[in-house]
Amino acid sequence: MITLIAAVGENNELGKDNQLLWHLPDDFKRFKNVTTQHYIIMGRKTFESFPKPLPNRTHVIITRQKDYHPEGCIMVDSIQKAIATCPIGEDIFIIGGGEIYNQSIEIADKLDITKVHHTFEADTFFPEIDNTKWKLVASEFHPKDEKHAFDFSFMTYIRN
Repeated sequence: MITLIAAVGENNELGKDNQLLWHLPDDFKRFKNVTTQHYIIMGRKTFESFPKPLPNRTHVIITRQKDYHPEGCIMVDSIQKAIATCPIGEDIFIIGGGEIYNQSIEIADKLDITKVHHTFEADTFFPEIDNTKWKLVASEFHPKDEKHAFDFSFMTYIRN
């Protein structure tokens, strides 16, 4: 199963200047619970946005830089090679950034989206979700509170 997992604003905003646009602790907890003990595929810039590699996950990084080799990570130069690196039967999570999502949305089986109910200034976007190709199978609304500045919803789509 190939899952794209992302948090997006109302207009599919992902980030700006290689940074997230919000801080939602419950989204971070969900991301950790869903991806721990699995392979996570990302672009180099997404990897570099982390302070350190995420624990208890196998990192597969897509980059064109031949001399880029962070310790403990698997390096490849295409989404196809990244997927081929993962064991057959393994749940694979594609975690960004925008270009990697664009390259992989047509081969994904599932979308795990946190929709942040606000608009933001951004320079990176998630691709449009085509409702003729994707079916919303779960949605869970969370109102803003003292730890979350914005309303948000966890939304799960499967390919039609």
